[in-house]
Amino acid sequence: MTVVGLLHPGEMGATVGAVLRERGESVLWASGGRSAATAERARQAELEDAGAIAEVCRRSEILVSVCPPHAAEEVSHAAEGFAGIYVDANAISPETARAIASRHSRFVDGGIVGPPVRQAGTTRLYLSGAEAERVAGLFAGTNVDARVISGKPGAASALKAAYAGWTKGSAALLLAVRELARAEGVEDELREEWRLSIPELEERLAGAAVSADRKGWRWVGEMREIAGGMRANDLPPGFHEAAAEIFRRVSEEA
Repeated sequence: MTVVGLLHPGEMGATVGAVLRERGESVLWASGGRSAATAERARQAELEDAGAIAEVCRRSEILVSVCPPHAAEEVSHAAEGFAGIYVDANAISPETARAIASRHSRFVDGGIVGPPVRQAGTTRLYLSGAEAERVAGLFAGTNVDARVISGKPGAASALKAAYAGWTKGSAALLLAVRELARAEGVEDELREEWRLSIPELEERLAGAAVSADRKGWRWVGEMREIAGGMRANDLPPGFHEAAAEIFRRVSEEA
């Protein structure tokens, strides 16, 4: 049995913790300062409450951080001094991943693609870093498809950023052009043209609107991280800065 600390059991993290529990691992979390909703997710996933992050760090061999992107560095700071393997599985830029890696002597970079884990074949955990194979082994035979792609931190985050840069970035663009058409009084005509020439956009727009209403607040930070990654590689960051603004507006209206 491996003792794994989970920081913190949100919608995605709780299902990752549940997968490890089902495999027979011991999974700890820290209830200090967390919400009742987080506590309920942890209870349903059968995670063990260690009370405080310091106690989770003391008892764990591996820490897994699954939190909103804007909180990734703060969570990392709270675990400074942890001697085991620190896994950052958040939607952050490669630069942020490498900055977090510099604070942990044993670091594995992770990027999750897919929904919260409910069944096999839907959720992949990409990993990079010197001890990525050790972390991937934790998920062998589970509903999480763990894939090691590099020995260097930053690679898994880069893959996640590139993937979400299209999926969520294009969703933001759809929402933006709908608002333009709506503001100019031609929304119905635009949708009719879509039905004639790009019929799949109607379904994609509906999905983008529902997802942004539910999770847009999380995607603001993710789009800003992607913009930072673009800027660091001398690519235009404006696409994803605009996407962040779109999701910020949607989340305020929801």
